[in-house]
Amino acid sequence: MKTVFIDYTEEYYSNTARTTVPDKRAGKFVQLRNNKTEYLVFSPKELSPYHADIIERFCRQKGIAGVYNRAHKCFEIHEPEWIIIGGGKFDYDKKEKYLRLYDDSMAYGKFETEGLLKRILQVKGLKDYSVRIE
Repeated sequence: MKTVFIDYTEEYYSNTARTTVPDKRAGKFVQLRNNKTEYLVFSPKELSPYHADIIERFCRQKGIAGVYNRAHKCFEIHEPEWIIIGGGKFDYDKKEKYLRLYDDSMAYGKFETEGLLKRILQVKGLKDYSVRIE
């Protein structure tokens, strides 16, 4: 399975905060699949307080149909080939080359951990990282 790593950190710090991207950061992430491609989509907590915010931004940028549910707690994708696996939180340290994935999403549940470490270490830019999955 191919894994695509998407990070909205640069977008947030360049366009909204208008500061340099810090080496250490934390936030939330979601795990989605489309056929044989897995997407890990990361966002700083300041940009995306909720996992649904990440899903909505991802869908809008990719032209994927979806809407918030009635309670506005979950962004639902209306294209059956897209599956939201789950979500969690992350800690990232660029200098120490460290990535920690943990917790879960109240809206989408826990991310799938099986085989995730191996797939992450195949992503360009993360091959030399120490990755901790809880």
